[in-house]
Amino acid sequence: MCGRYASTRSRGDLLKDFEILDEATDDRSVEPDYNVAPTKEAPVVLSRPPRDAKDADPVRQLRHLTWGLVPSWSKEAKLGRMINARAETVHELASFRKPFRSRRAIVPIAGFYEWIPTQKKTPSGRKQKQPFYLHPKVGQTLPLAGLYEFWRDKTRADDDLDRWLTTFTIITTEATDDVGHVHDRMPMTIDPEHWEAWLDPHNDDVDAVRALMAPPLPGSLEIYPVSTLVSNVRNNGPELLEPLPVEPKAGD
Repeated sequence: MCGRYASTRSRGDLLKDFEILDEATDDRSVEPDYNVAPTKEAPVVLSRPPRDAKDADPVRQLRHLTWGLVPSWSKEAKLGRMINARAETVHELASFRKPFRSRRAIVPIAGFYEWIPTQKKTPSGRKQKQPFYLHPKVGQTLPLAGLYEFWRDKTRADDDLDRWLTTFTIITTEATDDVGHVHDRMPMTIDPEHWEAWLDPHNDDVDAVRALMAPPLPGSLEIYPVSTLVSNVRNNGPELLEPLPVEPKAGD
């Protein structure tokens, strides 16, 4: 599972990293977010024709979308539920089948968080969970495989700019051995040489597209415990990424 992550690259960095023209993006600034949670908006890379030229060729774009995919056929916008899609079934399930064919995206993140239950108890008596941060040992971005979808609010007028909601989900797979001790699932990534094919909305060869996804290589992620401050979505700052100090062993 991938239920919380950090996004720290600037707008300029993302445009450069993904070779996106400045005009092919929304006008919003990209602020660092060290605690991206479901229902939040976050920068996502996709490829579509320009808004004012629907018949033109697709161009790579940087857009702010809401995390938690809402299927186009949903009767209401239930945000934050479909934050992940399983790589094993993403091409088959009704909620993801159509987006997987033509609305694929890349979610650029700095790293992601996972939690492990401990023997410590919270004041309410529940087992306390220790958060871990996982990020690339080399490079500053994990380009995660994602999907996006449009949902139309039929209660709003045709000229209402808020009638459309655009959401995204992150595709996950079974964890590699080095990540498995933290969580049994991990996000899929898209290697740079596959970005064009993955983002191409005309590329609808399901088997070929599935082959473009891959988990981070074993040993490519640094994994360390961080403060439980990250467990509260209201906390947001670079201190959330700081490793906890190593506790000395008995006798040291």
